[in-house]
Amino acid sequence: MKRNIRLVLLGELLLFIAVFALNIIGGNWGASAILWFIDLPSFLLIALVLIPGLLIMGEWKNFTKAFSVGLKPYSLLELKNIIGAVEAAQKLTVFAALFAIIISGVLLLGKLDDLSTIGANLAICFLSGLYAVILEFFLLPLKLNAEHKMNEEMDFGE
Repeated sequence: MKRNIRLVLLGELLLFIAVFALNIIGGNWGASAILWFIDLPSFLLIALVLIPGLLIMGEWKNFTKAFSVGLKPYSLLELKNIIGAVEAAQKLTVFAALFAIIISGVLLLGKLDDLSTIGANLAICFLSGLYAVILEFFLLPLKLNAEHKMNEEMDFGE
């Protein structure tokens, strides 16, 4: 059975947006609350760990192949390498988020004399974790799709 992972990821994106919108609108926060969830430095820090990390490990090409598993034929070795690259991306995402959370926490603790900023700065600490969860939300289907395809290929080989 051919699975179009791109449609799966698009479906997940739409599901994520719908759940997010329901929480914001249903919680009577108003549309301006969407801006509370945008922190460019946290996002950039995760991206600046994830992308160069995959490039340095030589896994970037295998990682990009994960988006076409099921659409293009891959050998068992290629599928195993793709799974390894997605697992590396998952781990790098977690490490990057922890790094960003720790940096934000240290900066927050350095400004404890101004109690009026604690809430906003603490929220920024949590955003890195949220971004990591969102990335994992998209990385997990990539890994599972490659694992299913590898299992199919192994089954056909017997």
